[in-house]
Amino acid sequence: MSNLLATGSSALLAFQRALSTVSHNVANLNTPGYSRQRTEFAARDGTYFGYGYQGNGVQITDVRRMADSLATSRLLDSTGELSRLQQLSVMSSRIDVLFSETATGISAPWSGFFDSVSALSSNAAGSADRESMLAQANALATRFRQLDSHLDSLDGEVNQGLVAGVSEVNRLATEIAQLNGRIGSNSAHASGDLLDRRDYLVSQLVGFTGGNAIAQDGGQLNVFTAGGQPLVVGTAASKLVTTTDPYRPDRLQLALETSGQRVNLDQRAMGGQMGGLLEFRSTVLDPALAELGRIAVSMAQTFNTGHKAGVDQYGQMGADLFNIPAPRVAAHAGNSGSAVVQASVADLASFTGGNVLLRYDGSAWQASNPDTGAAIALSGSGTATDPWQVNGVSLVLASGTPATNDRFLLQPSAGAAGAISVAITDPARIAAATPVRSSAGLGNTGSGKLSGLAVNDASNPSLRDSVDIEFLDAGQYTIDGAGPFAYSAGQSISYNGWSITLDAAPAAGDSFTISATGANSSDNGNALALAALDDARILNGGSLTLNGAIGGLTTMVGSAARQADYSAEAQQAIQDQAQAARDSVSGVNLDEEAADLMRLQQAYQAAAQIVSAADNTFQTLLSAVRR
Repeated sequence: MSNLLATGSSALLAFQRALSTVSHNVANLNTPGYSRQRTEFAARDGTYFGYGYQGNGVQITDVRRMADSLATSRLLDSTGELSRLQQLSVMSSRIDVLFSETATGISAPWSGFFDSVSALSSNAAGSADRESMLAQANALATRFRQLDSHLDSLDGEVNQGLVAGVSEVNRLATEIAQLNGRIGSNSAHASGDLLDRRDYLVSQLVGFTGGNAIAQDGGQLNVFTAGGQPLVVGTAASKLVTTTDPYRPDRLQLALETSGQRVNLDQRAMGGQMGGLLEFRSTVLDPALAELGRIAVSMAQTFNTGHKAGVDQYGQMGADLFNIPAPRVAAHAGNSGSAVVQASVADLASFTGGNVLLRYDGSAWQASNPDTGAAIALSGSGTATDPWQVNGVSLVLASGTPATNDRFLLQPSAGAAGAISVAITDPARIAAATPVRSSAGLGNTGSGKLSGLAVNDASNPSLRDSVDIEFLDAGQYTIDGAGPFAYSAGQSISYNGWSITLDAAPAAGDSFTISATGANSSDNGNALALAALDDARILNGGSLTLNGAIGGLTTMVGSAARQADYSAEAQQAIQDQAQAARDSVSGVNLDEEAADLMRLQQAYQAAAQIVSAADNTFQTLLSAVRR
């Protein structure tokens, strides 16, 4: 009878605990990272009664946490990569929208400006057309500045994201280290809920930094960044901090403080959200800033050169239409020398806009790519008369003396778009006319007529001097009495920085005069040349037009955004598969739990009947004894 009661009691207790486990699973259906638990039953050791062993009921041997370490590891790896790609996709898409939308892109004001130049070439003396061109120039310069400002804002958001991420990483690492301590050296006897909580926190941590988690003997987890730096080792958590870029104090980088030492993290080796931010900055934002600046500088410098080759309505040679900033040269924060390096754009055909690292090794200067370390050709000696030449930029050691290992970062075009502005305010200062004009002698008898007058060198000091050309016969001419010079039909005559050509053949005694263009001229020669500059092949060694560069920038940004989006979608599919694999083992299924609940409830009721039967038997015995 006592055996019957003990057996029933053990069953009641076991099924009660099993029911508690099922209810715990159902209660945590929506708890992030929860792994369902299962009660393990085992028969109690039997008692030997001479004729054999009699069973003593049931006992709970374990409340097992249903988890697959391989599935958890796959999900962890996928989580870090998905966070990186999603962050990269979101930020890249914002730049794509910025450049592709008509309201924010560069194409509309660019077209508006060159259309206004074309309109001026049709009415060079028109004040309204001059006002329109100046207004469109200001609109284009404003759009360049706005785009540069928006890109700078995104750079600031990257900084903010790093600061917020550092705070979360340190919080998560500290809590994981504490859980490692609570779990102790034997995770086999640790609470399943504690293990779930730790796995969930590790997943969140990897979502910020990428990397992986490695279990020690006994079950404590060590967490490392994607670059292999330790975030959590046992019960010790490292501290992630932000540091300033040695060349740009306004830009943040990441470092890890562990065991009293600070280790600068390789920005290219970070994963997770923070790695996505850093990758966006280095592979999308910085190239966009550099290319936007290269286009702005190239357009402004090309237009300035063309504008200075014309004459304004005051009869004076044109000046710069745009103000152009000099390329940035930033000294490393650790430089010990006093050297100051200045830069200027020298050759647009070779002007790439790519960053260059200059380093003084104690005896000579070297140039390299700051991202890859690859050497870059550097010519010249760095003096004013023989400047260094690298990627279309001239560099001069303006003052001071360099120390060994002093470094300078040349950013030829980054930020240049933000400093472009219009240099003139008076519409009459627009140089639409050719600096010189030509006229034929009234007594000319030949069929030769001036068909083309072009300025080849606007800087020639004698460009606007009056010059007389007289033909001795169809094959000879003099210039201001000098000569004679041989002439053949169709030949170009060049002098003082200009050139002319004649249609048909001149006769003996024919004369032509080249003189300076006066004030209030309606000549449109220079305006026509300016209007064609956006299709001039001046970039990439003379193979790319300014219009082509605008299209290339939009395509580059759009391609980067689409690629990031495609990669994020593919990784999401991998993440879903990894999550499904984990949930198939650890996830709570309400149908299964309901079935278990009904089965255990029936078993509990049956065990109660055993106890009831034992009680009835005992009461029968008591009644018999009382009689």
